[in-house]
Amino acid sequence: MNKILEKHPLAILSAVVLLMLLVHLEVPNITIMEARNFITAREMVQDNHWVLTTINGEARYQKPPLPTWLTAISGMLFGINNVWALRLPAALMVLFSGICIYYLSLKLKLTKIQSLNNSLILVTSFYIFAIIIEAPWDIFAHGFMLAGLYFLFLFFEEKNMVWKNALLAAFFVGLSLLSKGPVSLFALFLPFLISYGIVFKFKDFKAKFLPLISFVFLFLIIGGWWFLYVRLADPEAFLQIATKETANWSSYNIKPFYYYWNFFLQSGLWAIPAFISLLYPYLIKRVQNKKAYQFSFWWTIIAVILLSLIPEKKARYLVPALIPLAINTGFYIQYLMADFSKIAAKKETIPVYFNFGLIAVISISIPFALFFLMKDGLQNHLINYLLISLATLLIGILLIRNLYLKKLSNVFYLTVMLVVFLGAFGLPLSKNFNNNTEFKSINTLHQFEKSNEINSYSIGEMAPELLWDYNGIIKDIYENEILKIPAEPNFGLLLMKDEAASVKSELNRDYNLKLIETYNLNVGSKNKERLIREFYLVSKK
Repeated sequence: MNKILEKHPLAILSAVVLLMLLVHLEVPNITIMEARNFITAREMVQDNHWVLTTINGEARYQKPPLPTWLTAISGMLFGINNVWALRLPAALMVLFSGICIYYLSLKLKLTKIQSLNNSLILVTSFYIFAIIIEAPWDIFAHGFMLAGLYFLFLFFEEKNMVWKNALLAAFFVGLSLLSKGPVSLFALFLPFLISYGIVFKFKDFKAKFLPLISFVFLFLIIGGWWFLYVRLADPEAFLQIATKETANWSSYNIKPFYYYWNFFLQSGLWAIPAFISLLYPYLIKRVQNKKAYQFSFWWTIIAVILLSLIPEKKARYLVPALIPLAINTGFYIQYLMADFSKIAAKKETIPVYFNFGLIAVISISIPFALFFLMKDGLQNHLINYLLISLATLLIGILLIRNLYLKKLSNVFYLTVMLVVFLGAFGLPLSKNFNNNTEFKSINTLHQFEKSNEINSYSIGEMAPELLWDYNGIIKDIYENEILKIPAEPNFGLLLMKDEAASVKSELNRDYNLKLIETYNLNVGSKNKERLIREFYLVSKK
């Protein structure tokens, strides 16, 4: 098995990502962040807004445009309203990040097997693959930064091709800036530099000073030109958005300093191995490449510390820490693969049996849990249910057997396979929970608008998911606490339920309001009011 892994590491990594993410990429429901990004990509294509980016026809400069460009191009190739196509670039960035981790691990003088394991841990870490749905632009910023850091590592470590490595590092770091601004520069790049300085020291600094300066200038040009262009082309909107975004860092989602210190949980099934890998006094005595372990350890810890300094905190902001954590966890997994059969101390074996035993129990329980949860909907997804049931039952049994035999290498790869099969066979079953009988797509509104020759407006900002589903622009006529009534004698008006009474009282003197439809984009049991709009036909008396 090791020979196959060593001979085809990237093929195996690609197969894992393909089966886990790409097969059913269109299945998960669109999230609020995705909706915003997809609308911007659609308006790029439909309205030619490639540089001065928009959402609902209005300026949207909160995010640089590179990920949106890639998404828009994918949409042009496969369909601009094709969710699978729009998610494809972000999913491929997960694979790209895994490849970068593999090659960086090799440069840290780790074996091909351990380097592949590091990549597998990364791409199967919960928030790494979940981020492409919750906040898809993050993976672009961190993936490109990871490529830049690989070439920066070569720049610091190798004497040959100094200029080439400096320019390639600048190119990818610049692309990271052009994906989400300085986020990854602070959360991934800076911890990398500090940890490199602690462990490897900066060598031949004077000889590399000129290419280093060139690196800084080039990545600032590549990553900064769009900000400068928008600042000059649309200064009022740019400054307004920039002021609001900057204020959020210290006034929005404020959490205490220690909020991120359970960060290892974001790696999902690898949470316990990840935590143990951070027990430095324990693991430093058990790894062969101590410098590489020290480097990944400090990179992880410094990333979490720096992220903790920012008052605004969200779980997804921890993704930069999960990247070096994957390498760090790989050291513990490698130690178990090599030595677990010889370990006698219960304090070392109990956490392993608990972690992977728990995974085995969960794996065996999945078919029974799904049967109970899906009930009458089972017949609609029978093939997928049978496939995921057989796969998880078999994996659970094999996990227990290999744990008993102390074959931790098999246990590790079976755990990876569990994540893969959950994506390949289990993800379609999530559609069973889209059972809201009151669901009504707002896209059907176009038919009513066409037959009645009217335009539709909203009072208050429309939820991005509604705008995405509508596939058009709906102007907000309530600006600066003033209701700006359209000049047309007849028009459509979208209201939230709690706004209807006050709006009716204000319009009743001159207009008739007739409730036509209630659009409800809630697909599951939760009834979020922001995804519900009442549609009224408004006509002059």
